[in-house]
Amino acid sequence: MKVMIPLDESEGSFYALKWVLDHLFNSPTAPTTTTTDLAQSSQEAEPHLITIVHVRQPFTPFIYPAGPVVYATPMVVDAVRKANEEIATRIFSRALHMCKDQKMVKAETLVLEGDPKDRICEVADEQHFDLLVIGSRGLGKIKRAFLGSVSDYCAHHVKCPILIVKPPKESSM
Repeated sequence: MKVMIPLDESEGSFYALKWVLDHLFNSPTAPTTTTTDLAQSSQEAEPHLITIVHVRQPFTPFIYPAGPVVYATPMVVDAVRKANEEIATRIFSRALHMCKDQKMVKAETLVLEGDPKDRICEVADEQHFDLLVIGSRGLGKIKRAFLGSVSDYCAHHVKCPILIVKPPKESSM
């Protein structure tokens, strides 16, 4: 089974990853394998794979203030690029630790650039994932109307099955 999980810095996206690891890959109904079964199943079926995706917004090196156009200096562009790389590294480090060290699940990473909702749907369709699992920030109706919702967009536009994982209510924590 190929599962795609888009992650950003939000706790909601990491909660979705934790939910997948707890419920899809370590569930009591999941088939258990012994050492002899492992040799046979490796030839018969492909192992479960989680693809962790991080989508970066493209940086526009110019600003439109009230006056003339202001261009960012090369130092600013390099600083933004380096900061984006550090963010992706932190996200992947945390996610891979959750997958490999805690649950022994094979995971791969993928960094994309562009509008998150469009890129997630494109890659999910191109790579033929079996399931897209995406976290929900729990926005209210008004905030969702103004800010938009990546999970809502993906639910309506992606062709593979999708699971939207809502974060737990704060009162239950």
